[in-house]
Amino acid sequence: MKKIGREVLFLKTGKGNPRNGEGSFIRLKDGRIMYAYTQYYGDDWNDHATARIAAYYSSDEGETWSDGGVLVAKDAEALNIMSVSLVRLNNGDLGVMYLRKYMKGDDLLCMPCLIRSADEGKTFGEPVVCIDEDGYYVVNNDRIVKLSDGRLMFPFAYHGESGLRARPGVLKVSYSDDDGRSWKSSTTTVRSPYDDCIQLQEPGVMERDDGKIWMWCRTAYGHQYQCFSEDRGDTWSNIVPAFRFTSPDSPMQIKTIGKYTLAVFNPIGYNCMKDDKEGWNSPSRTPYVCAVSLDCGRSFFDMKQTFANGGYDDFVRKCFLLEDDMTESYCYPAIIEVDGGFLVGYYHSNGTGICLNSAKITKVMFEEIEK
Repeated sequence: MKKIGREVLFLKTGKGNPRNGEGSFIRLKDGRIMYAYTQYYGDDWNDHATARIAAYYSSDEGETWSDGGVLVAKDAEALNIMSVSLVRLNNGDLGVMYLRKYMKGDDLLCMPCLIRSADEGKTFGEPVVCIDEDGYYVVNNDRIVKLSDGRLMFPFAYHGESGLRARPGVLKVSYSDDDGRSWKSSTTTVRSPYDDCIQLQEPGVMERDDGKIWMWCRTAYGHQYQCFSEDRGDTWSNIVPAFRFTSPDSPMQIKTIGKYTLAVFNPIGYNCMKDDKEGWNSPSRTPYVCAVSLDCGRSFFDMKQTFANGGYDDFVRKCFLLEDDMTESYCYPAIIEVDGGFLVGYYHSNGTGICLNSAKITKVMFEEIEK
């Protein structure tokens, strides 16, 4: 498998900054690219520790970057804000969605919020909570999408009323038809076919060129799982394995940029008979692969081809290595198109044995995947 891409930014951690990662890109009106990410500050790197949204900017298609400082600070009552997604709203505003974690009595809540800016991130309006009922909702970074008809949509995993008593995950989507000012949840709840303590996690969605919506999600079942909607995300088919995407319980991201549909994911690259696990005793999220499709992802999810007739071999021939150092771990990708190529931002373990450490941006030119 061919190695592609080169490093253009690496946000290492240090004293008072124990974790950087889970970001999202957007092109600003002046042509610059913004990369917003979760910046933890203090001494603790765990998911509920103190964090805010910071940003870097590039004016040369991702070649060099300048530190823009804090984009969105957490409010006094929040434990943190994290897991940012950026979107250009229909009226031209910059939309920033993030998770807000806070205590309500004895419950730990995690709620997705959207704020908007009419001046490209200099100032923001009041946040809109994107789900009506309190609970613990997980929305990955870089997950909000705008459909071809202008509907805004993001998928989420619901884990119960409190993160302190988390339930196995079930999936839905939240959507807005008034440019993010109000939100509704889908009719269908997507549930795992198995009864276990994890079930479904960290979904993503993409609109196909025929209008169908594809949802995929992280599982502990050895693969990403997938389902489809034919009514703009309100109802969903039964969920089944996405056999081409093996996965060690790690998230995937898929985006179409130009003629390419790109899937960034961790294949199962470890030997389950060996004790090569991360510090929290989970299988390593390594290596990091970018799969390429020229048919809007149909070669990713076409269930008519089996491994035996060459379908899997064809898929692998269109996969490339973003990261091939098996001693490191990588996860939570974000993707954006730039002139002549694309950027991928993601977590990098940076020699720590824990993937949730530093943030890296890799730049890939289209010519590297045109073979």
